Amino acid sequence: MSESDGNTQVPPRRRGRLLAAGALAIAVAGAGTAAAVLLGQDDTEPAAAVATPAAPTADQATESPTAEADSLGGVRGTIWVANEAQGSLSAIDASTHEVVKTVTGIEGPHNVQVSPDGRSVWAVSGHDGAAVMLDAATLDQHGVTPTGGSPKHIVVSPDGRTAYTTNTTEGTVSAIDTFTMEVVATIPVGEGAHGLRLSPDGSSVYVANVGSTTLSVIDTSAHQTVAEVEVGAAPAQVAFSPDGTFVYASLSGEGALAKVDVASRELVGAVEVGDVPIQTYVTPNGKHVLVANQGSEEAPGTTVSVVDAAAMEVVATIETGRGAHGVVVEPAGRFAYVTNLYDDDVAVIDLDRLTVVAKVPVGDMPNGISFSPVPVPAGPDIELTMPHVDSDAGGHGH
Repeated sequence: MSESDGNTQVPPRRRGRLLAAGALAIAVAGAGTAAAVLLGQDDTEPAAAVATPAAPTADQATESPTAEADSLGGVRGTIWVANEAQGSLSAIDASTHEVVKTVTGIEGPHNVQVSPDGRSVWAVSGHDGAAVMLDAATLDQHGVTPTGGSPKHIVVSPDGRTAYTTNTTEGTVSAIDTFTMEVVATIPVGEGAHGLRLSPDGSSVYVANVGSTTLSVIDTSAHQTVAEVEVGAAPAQVAFSPDGTFVYASLSGEGALAKVDVASRELVGAVEVGDVPIQTYVTPNGKHVLVANQGSEEAPGTTVSVVDAAAMEVVATIETGRGAHGVVVEPAGRFAYVTNLYDDDVAVIDLDRLTVVAKVPVGDMPNGISFSPVPVPAGPDIELTMPHVDSDAGGHGH
């Protein structure tokens, strides 16, 4: 993972990365306001969230890794990847595992996220201090709004009305009205606010504060931080169980995964994984937690740990590539997708076989990753024009 200064160009390839061996570092951005990029949505009421089918059980594979046609088919949609050093988003056809379109013009996109209803794609620009929204089907640009300093991650509420960004240098979260593209609240959280996710019912946001040892809990109805949960050194990202009972946090400073009971807001378990774990994701059936182990550029991690969610035991370790960072699972639960920061590609994992069945080259330093049920047709690349974002403004509309 790397950080982008709000007032400087994205560092050249292999420069300015934040991770040292065994630890996750935070680069402090200079003055300036961060903005998030929203990729298209119209002004109508958001559609209901896309239902998530149950996933098959992922059993340890016995056969050799393969890329047979039957392993690669059956998934319809788009895998979105944020190429942070290149300033682009790659759209991968989930049925063919080929890049069908590249969106440029968003400098320093640390994270990309599809809304729960699948209709919009969001990205944050660490360079411009902004959030951007695009339409998932047409890729029309809906609007751009300022965030806080050095935004890292963005998520959208289940009802589609609010987006939340972490602003790392300020230790805050911005709440954005998705229709007006205005920041409606700036919420203080912990030091080095980094990864965040909403509870399945949308009532709370859990924020991983990588500069400390805590998760901040935000009440979304009040837009206030209501609790701090001690979990361990340098939590980088969180992931909820499908029923919202537990939240899991990657502890990048101690190579572990933590488990928190949401009702009591207490740490109830932990397990060692790989070196410098970053993103984590729970399979749709709730049985496994996937943890991407990035390591450092000098000593890259190359694996994803598969953790039994109930027993909190590592049941498999999958070789994916150098600098395994971002991870997402498609709704049917058959495939997972992992960004390899130092290999500039995405590994496709067959979760039945627990093996990599494809590698997809993308842009420089692929970081965040998200899945959309909306296919993107192959065609010419798209260059966005980022409008000027006032540091004290509430955002820009269409």
